[in-house]
Amino acid sequence: MEMLALCKTESGPAGVGLRRVRIPEPGPGEILVKVRFGGLCGTDMQIYHWAPRMARRMTALPRVLGHEISGTVAAVGEGVFSVARGDHVSLESHLSCGKCRQCLMDQAHLCPHTQYPGIDFDGGFAEWVVVPARIAWVHPPGVSDEVATLMEPFGIAVHACLEGTGVAGQAVLVSGCGPIGLMAVGAARALGASMIIASDPNPLRRHKAQEMGADRLVDPGEEDLLAVAKDMTGGYGVDVALEFSGAEAGFRASIASVRKGGDFRLVGAPSHPISLDLTQWLLQCPTIHNIHGRRIWRTWQQAVDLLTRKRIDLGPLVSHVLPLRDGVRAFDLVLQGQAVKPLLEMTD
Repeated sequence: MEMLALCKTESGPAGVGLRRVRIPEPGPGEILVKVRFGGLCGTDMQIYHWAPRMARRMTALPRVLGHEISGTVAAVGEGVFSVARGDHVSLESHLSCGKCRQCLMDQAHLCPHTQYPGIDFDGGFAEWVVVPARIAWVHPPGVSDEVATLMEPFGIAVHACLEGTGVAGQAVLVSGCGPIGLMAVGAARALGASMIIASDPNPLRRHKAQEMGADRLVDPGEEDLLAVAKDMTGGYGVDVALEFSGAEAGFRASIASVRKGGDFRLVGAPSHPISLDLTQWLLQCPTIHNIHGRRIWRTWQQAVDLLTRKRIDLGPLVSHVLPLRDGVRAFDLVLQGQAVKPLLEMTD
């Protein structure tokens, strides 16, 4: 039997389309998930643009895209005991090896042998997906399908907010208000930040940042972010800067806005090498944290706690819900700056 799937069909920019593919069956250690929703994310956009890092990884095309998904376990393979048929699940996107030094030292999110659904093997932009059972997170009752779809990126935001000195009682800058940056605004508010500055050139995203709890909005094309940060903090600069923009200008403005001895947490890196003045860093003495993925599974539990205790509402971030057949349009909406977080509904 076959199903409809949204795939990367050919190398190079664009090259995304719908295909009929075989419905998979779970093998030993695997589960079959009936997918409800899938979320389009920055990684999918990198694949769309055929960014060098993705081009190196995706050696077999067509590839079913999608790793931000929610659904119900329909069948389990031999030897699966951690997940049961009927469980409501989301997927952790990092399939670590479990054997390397990082994995053995509780750093599985940094495993150098990590594989990713939707990149190294078929993902969940389809009605059905087969994945290893060990990357399935089973939700407690009361988590909606839409929110469950957002759990993987929300984990990055929570990880960024809890790393280092955390955010409680501190002035926080969120630079770059894409979906994960917006989630970080909400997470920082839920976790007790004393003040949140949100910076993004897109007015739609700035509006959403206000909805998520930002105290001050900045259009970096119209205002000097460093000047705003100093004005809002008595001349010191923010205690914590979370850099999500992936733009060189955003990177430089964010780290300049951190007070001496504060935290700089890098999530979105510039796409090209940039020069750095390490003497400035030495004098400013920020603590640098590189944020990659989530801590598995600790961050998932922390993120679920925030949701189930009603400390944060991710609903405002879902800007569009499109049927799978309109999946290519979701890419267009993001490219045109009209979407915050589009979800694909997996109906065939």
